Amino acid sequence: MTINCKGKLIDISKPKVMGILNITPDSFYDGGVYHNEKSVASQVHSMLTEGASFIDVGAYSSRPGANHVSEAEELKRIVPVIEFLTKEFPTINLSIDTFRSNVAKTCIEAGAAMVNDISAGQLDDKMFETIGQLGVPYIMMHMIGTPQTMQEHITYDNLLKSIIYYFSEKIAAAKAHQIKDIIIDPGFGFSKTLEQNYELLNQLELLKMLDHPILIGISRKSMIYKLLETSPEQALNGTTALNTIALTKGAKLLRIHDVKAAMECVTIINQLL
Repeated sequence: MTINCKGKLIDISKPKVMGILNITPDSFYDGGVYHNEKSVASQVHSMLTEGASFIDVGAYSSRPGANHVSEAEELKRIVPVIEFLTKEFPTINLSIDTFRSNVAKTCIEAGAAMVNDISAGQLDDKMFETIGQLGVPYIMMHMIGTPQTMQEHITYDNLLKSIIYYFSEKIAAAKAHQIKDIIIDPGFGFSKTLEQNYELLNQLELLKMLDHPILIGISRKSMIYKLLETSPEQALNGTTALNTIALTKGAKLLRIHDVKAAMECVTIINQLL
């Protein structure tokens, strides 16, 4: 099981870790922290040193109720960071967290290696065509609506059946556009209640029938800190527990704020399996 990043085949048959770099002022956990080259370089160096195989860069906060950001503003925030990081870390594998095809194209041309789309092409009808032309790995996530409206869409007759049907349609459409390396993200916290998030995690292994690598993004989310009646800052232990469960159920990529802790999960699970 490999994906092609800028001509390099990366084996994800053994789980890998994707470090999160938010360059937004309003992300739920680390918004506004990485606002200059020094802070960005320091954080990325730490994540790579700790074992991250990918760094996911986002300039549009997708937390529930987040403010809308124009395409021009997103490009203004993200392109200089991509150019800086590819110069500072020449072998880095950068993932671009965007649902806009033009942002994806511009960032890939600036040196990024893959695209992480929370909308699976729903918010930009040119996304699949663009990804197919670029020939890069594509992460598609389950979400209904937009970041501003997603929590209005939480009614399902059967949650897992709905998610599998959603991905079956999206995967077929992506393949029709010659997208070869497809990764699925079930979208914890997106268009789901707290109870539905745990239902999804409990049955995560069912997604393996789609025959594509599964990415999990649970890091410090409200499904942890609301259940434990704490805060994002105090949710590392819960994150580690849920990442471990996800790995035992077939997850191949962990999208995470805390790389060291996630790598320890991966090392232990690799020893067991």
